[in-house]
Amino acid sequence: MSILEVRNVSKVYTTRFGSARVQALSNMNFSVEEGEYVAIMGESGSGKTTLLNILAALDKPTGGEVLLNGRDLTEIREKELSAFRRDNLGFVFQDFNLLDNFSLKDNILLPLVLQGKSVAQMEQLIDPIAARLGIQQLLAKYPYEVSGGQKQRTAVARAIITSPQLILADEPTGALDSKATAALLKVFREINSDGQTILMVTHSTDAASHADRILFIKDGEVFHQLYRGNMTNEQLYVKISDTLTMLTQKAVKVEAP
Repeated sequence: MSILEVRNVSKVYTTRFGSARVQALSNMNFSVEEGEYVAIMGESGSGKTTLLNILAALDKPTGGEVLLNGRDLTEIREKELSAFRRDNLGFVFQDFNLLDNFSLKDNILLPLVLQGKSVAQMEQLIDPIAARLGIQQLLAKYPYEVSGGQKQRTAVARAIITSPQLILADEPTGALDSKATAALLKVFREINSDGQTILMVTHSTDAASHADRILFIKDGEVFHQLYRGNMTNEQLYVKISDTLTMLTQKAVKVEAP
């Protein structure tokens, strides 16, 4: 069953005085199945950030529909959007987006506080998640006291503690070293194996090779896609690299005089 459907989505930005129009997205179409792990790749300017903002209900498309479990995000009233994002979406960002004056525990619990959960409910939810992510001994510390990998695992804990329908990850390994990256990608695979749907935007071929499907975006629309099938991470890595090379070569040929 499709949990996310993107139908004929376009996005046009107009300059302040209407003198120029920029087509960021053009006839974008794809769907994500419940429990799927999808990576989105594309060069800078391909429309990835615009797409992510629309999927996060932070921006509205110029045309088309975005359906999350059948509900059109473009139809949600402005005053309901914050609650909708909090209750249905989990976010993992490259720069962690943790509050430095909150302990790791308080950062993780913040979405539950906003939902009005009781202290007993919050304690019951945080313990198994912190243990699974290996940060149970760090909960009293503050973000500036822990490593980048530990910050990102905290961000993942915050993202999944509300049991969201969909996790949106924006370059989640971008600020991590290779060891922390490997640990985070292992966590993503584990929570996906438990049924969590993940949509990850990344420039990293390594990160994308852990997904089950990779969508390649070019000039504001889905240009190509790869399915894992029976491939290992290493085999999928090679396929992704070959595809990126092919897309780059095609772009060069088109631009050549």
